[in-house]
This record gives sequence, structure tokens and C-alpha cells, in this order.
Amino acid sequence: MSDQHQDAIERAWDGVVATARRTAADGLVVGTSGNVSARVGGVVLVTPSGVPYDRLGPADAVGVDLEGRQVLGGMTPTSELPLHLAVYNNSGAAAVVHTHAVHATAVSTLVDEVPLVHYAAAMLGGPVRTAAYARYGTPELAGNMLTALRDRTGCLLRNHGTVTYGDTLDEAYDRTAQLEWMCRLWLTASSVPGHHPSLLSRAQLRDVQEALKGYGQPG
Repeated sequence: MSDQHQDAIERAWDGVVATARRTAADGLVVGTSGNVSARVGGVVLVTPSGVPYDRLGPADAVGVDLEGRQVLGGMTPTSELPLHLAVYNNSGAAAVVHTHAVHATAVSTLVDEVPLVHYAAAMLGGPVRTAAYARYGTPELAGNMLTALRDRTGCLLRNHGTVTYGDTLDEAYDRTAQLEWMCRLWLTASSVPGHHPSLLSRAQLRDVQEALKGYGQPG
């Protein structure tokens, strides 16, 4: 392994740990639930199974190849490894965040698609779908997730949580945070007796998606 590749892996691992700690600090996971990964070439750095994030350090890096064979570290990778590998093997993702965020998980038990209560859905590629239930850690769950992720960068997992991905850990995390906020917004608005939230049309959402192409700073 070249020094440059090793440096990239070390930076990615630091980012994985920092992002995992952020999910806990922001209340998107409880205990050791949820998991985070980042891809560096053919290596996927992923949080280990059952280890509190505040105990992870630079020497604890866990890495697998795209077939799931462990190539780095001594700890067992997360049991949700099939979810992460399915994303990497079917997209150009460089990072994946999986959480058990309360409001998003609640919504996953109620609807097949998150109602278009806010244009934040455009940041995830469109209306966010709910993947059919399957037990955690199974190929079935990974397959259901891929169906829900078609043309999207995030989805809900029925009675389970969220999955988002991005070109960076920050982008994947931000999509998770936006999804949780949007679910919380819908639950809040729909809980008012005698009222129903107004929803955006697909055409209005497409208009936002076009506007977002020029959003942010140039360069």
C-alpha cells in the first residue's frame, strides 16, 4: 500500500468516526445502533459491530473490500455491512450513513413514501420511499433498500431507520439530517386535529430540483 493510499485511508477513518459520533450527539442513534462507512478506492472503512463510538481511535480502523472480505483491522464490521456494500456496488457513493432516527423511523411505520411536505425532498432526488421490511443484516434488506433508492440518495427502512449516501461523509450526513427533519415536520403538521398539511406537487418539486442545480457558491 502506497503512503498516499494509506494517508487517504487514515483520513477517511477519522471522518467515519467523527461522523458516527455526530449521529449519536445529534440523537440520530442510541448506543451503538446505526453505522457509518466511507469508500477509498476498493476499500470500505466501516464502523465495527457493538463498539461505542467514543472508544474508537486511529488504530481501530476496520476495512473490507467490495465483496465484504476484511482487509483491515481486527474488529468485526457492523452487522449492516450488506447495506453499505449494496450502495457502493450500485452507485458512485463515497460515503453511507445509516441511523435509527426517531421521527424518520416513526414515519417508516406509517407510509410507503414520505409526503411532499417540504422541498427538502429534492435534496434526496425526489419523494423518499420506504423500503419493505426485512431483518437487519440480511441480503433481503439490502435488496429492498436498493429498490427504494432507485434514483434517490436516501430512503427509509420499514420499522428500522434511514439510509443515505453521498460524495462525502458531510453530504451523506446532511441528507440524513434533512430526511429526519422532514419527517419530523410532517409528523408535527399532521398531528394538528382538524387539519391536513398542504403538500407540494411533483411539478413543484421538479422546479426546486432545477433551481438547486445553481445553488451554492461557484467553483
